[in-house]
Amino acid sequence: MFEEFAGIPAHPLLLHAAVVFVPLLALLTIAYALIPVIRPHTRWVLAVLAVVAPVSALVTKLSGDAFFARMDGAGRITDSFRPVIEEHEQLGNLTLVATMVLGVLTLALAYLVAPRVVAAAGASAGGGGRLLPLVVRILAIVAAGVSVYFVVRAGDSGAKAVWTGY
Repeated sequence: MFEEFAGIPAHPLLLHAAVVFVPLLALLTIAYALIPVIRPHTRWVLAVLAVVAPVSALVTKLSGDAFFARMDGAGRITDSFRPVIEEHEQLGNLTLVATMVLGVLTLALAYLVAPRVVAAAGASAGGGGRLLPLVVRILAIVAAGVSVYFVVRAGDSGAKAVWTGY
């Protein structure tokens, strides 16, 4: 399923979704955490991206695994090139984990740090006191940075593997 699309290896096609959605999620998460005025306008977009970005990272990883298995089965990966591919695979795995953590933290952020809506009792929408939303904001910002770091590193290692062969 993740191996080919119209005769073309799926991995080089599908990875572009992760390259777009992971940094977009990271940027919007940071903005949502730090800029209250955008929260009412971006909350649902943020929640959708918190699901779409990890799914795109997962699909990219699965297509990369299928691509590697296909090339390895055909004997097209040399022993000297194998460490390069393994490093890229490890960075892709770390990208997936970081993006999944970011997605969960972003959903918690969207719930706990909700746009200010005055309820009948005078409370704001969303749960938690003062400390939990602050901790989630900080963790989400850190996770955003880590996710972008790993998506850039994985992309760079893949590009170098393709274009330079090492």
